[in-house]
Amino acid sequence: MKKKIIFTILSILLLGVAWWLISPLFIIKEVYEPSPENNLAINSKLILSGELQPKAHEVAGKVLILEQDNKKILRFENFETINGPDLRIYLSTDLSAKDYVDLGEIKATKGNVNYEIDDSIDLEKYNKVLIWCRAFSVLFSYADLN
Repeated sequence: MKKKIIFTILSILLLGVAWWLISPLFIIKEVYEPSPENNLAINSKLILSGELQPKAHEVAGKVLILEQDNKKILRFENFETINGPDLRIYLSTDLSAKDYVDLGEIKATKGNVNYEIDDSIDLEKYNKVLIWCRAFSVLFSYADLN
């Protein structure tokens, strides 16, 4: 009887972990946020841009760094990637995420998405955008900002 209870508990835990790991692969988060460029202000400008490149997973789209009204915005356009557990958006100095700024969890796996960038972040230093799986320390994809 005791073995059955332990087996049942372990099975439930294992299924929970398996669901956490596998279910994101089947979930598509689609978001289409408006571009700050649509609200063109006199002081609106494109600062940097880059094409998304695959690393562990396929990706499509481009990233833009826009400045408007003294705010910097990281924008993903025509973005599409596979989902995964605990995906984050980083600005980084390298592809191994040794020195990075975490902009938060991924908002969408498809669409156009904006992330506000704090004014204190040096974009000459943090010149790479990473889509990073924090749970497994895996680089899904990246863009070099030019």
